[in-house]
Amino acid sequence: MIMDYALYRDGHRALDGATISELIASARKDGGFLWVGVSEPTSAEFDGLVQDFQFHPLAVEDAITAKQRPKLETYEGMTFVVFRTTFYEERASQVTTGEILTFIGDHYIVVVRHGEGSPLAGVRNRLEQNPGLLKHGPYAVLHAIMDQVIDSYIAIAAELERDVIEVEQSVFSDRKVYNSEKIYFLKRELLEFRHAIDPLLIPLQRLAVDFNDIVPDDLAPFFRDTLDHLNSAVDIADGLDDLLTSALSADLAHVQVQQNEDMRKITSWVALASTPTMVAGIYGMNFEHMPELGWTFGYPLVLSFMVAVTSFLYYKFKKSGWL
Repeated sequence: MIMDYALYRDGHRALDGATISELIASARKDGGFLWVGVSEPTSAEFDGLVQDFQFHPLAVEDAITAKQRPKLETYEGMTFVVFRTTFYEERASQVTTGEILTFIGDHYIVVVRHGEGSPLAGVRNRLEQNPGLLKHGPYAVLHAIMDQVIDSYIAIAAELERDVIEVEQSVFSDRKVYNSEKIYFLKRELLEFRHAIDPLLIPLQRLAVDFNDIVPDDLAPFFRDTLDHLNSAVDIADGLDDLLTSALSADLAHVQVQQNEDMRKITSWVALASTPTMVAGIYGMNFEHMPELGWTFGYPLVLSFMVAVTSFLYYKFKKSGWL
């Protein structure tokens, strides 16, 4: 579905009401650039754009099927940039991802969005209020979109950091709670997040530093600033991954310690029961000639012996911390 499109000249919107074909023809003839925003296009919907802009077939295939890694490809007369959007579901503490694909030419930028992510209408409104930046052309639009997406990376990294700190505190608390399942869940969400942000480093590096011939010089500092923000998000994700690995090791160590404590307690109670059981078993064999069977104080003596030995063992186990 085509969400919005407009022709911009000198940073201002122009020729509202014309078709996309008319606007791209006007941009090529009289200057300016066309910005088209598309969401979840079908093959039929995208065919019209392909005819107007003559996209490369490989880029068209990527735009329809989606599920691409962040990347930057250059074709004749066109740059194709893919990056991932991220969305944090606070109720489920879950990270979901979407995708943005951009086709950039001398007189156009076509933005195709798939899946979850922050709406891009706010980007268009902000740029239209800043014609000094918008007049730099399609790459100003690309920077504004990438900047908003990468700012969302920082926000999601902060949310994940809070979840990791909460788990870490639970692991090292006095409560006997096993956190392995939650830690594995967080590591999975962090992996999904890193799949979105890590591969974007190289494409953004190329835009910020290597593409001096196609990115306007005035926009290069903006791309470098956005690259710094992305590096910050990547560093946070790396640190959180290390923390979760350490927390998982600590949690497993706590489980092992708890199991050892349980085994000591079980062993202690078995030892306490063994002496009375052994003595009672011996005197329950019903032989006629056994010590103290005919003695008046034999029965109280055996009971006293069992109580004394059991009490001594209980004292020793309690003192050593096994009970």
